[in-house]
Amino acid sequence: MRRSIRTAVCTLAAAGLAFGLTACSEAADKAVDQVDKAVTDTYEVTYEVTGKNVDSIEYHAGGGTAMEPKIETVQKPTLPWKKTVTLKGIMSPAVMPVAVDAAGAEVTCRITYQGKAIKEAKGEGIATTGGCIAVSPLAG
Repeated sequence: MRRSIRTAVCTLAAAGLAFGLTACSEAADKAVDQVDKAVTDTYEVTYEVTGKNVDSIEYHAGGGTAMEPKIETVQKPTLPWKKTVTLKGIMSPAVMPVAVDAAGAEVTCRITYQGKAIKEAKGEGIATTGGCIAVSPLAG
């Protein structure tokens, strides 16, 4: 009798595991479809940098991949600086101004999407960065 109970329990456990794996597989397929769509869609953001004594600005320019985006650099930018770029899918918008000055440096950055700021940051001091990195609006 005990042996048949064990067999029945094992059979039910195996059936439950198979059912659970099927449900997980369907959820995984849906997730892959959403990621594929998010990877191929594009969106525009505008980077803005203000401050004083900014030496350089690096930003995700839209090329490359989400994991290895193309980064462009502007040396000794004229402030205020503004740039609109088109990014792909889940690629994070990012702008990283760098300022170094013994008398004090200041940087402020902003990333806007559809007219709304999605990230803002400010830095002050002898050496500072005011890096803004946001989550792709398509990832949500």
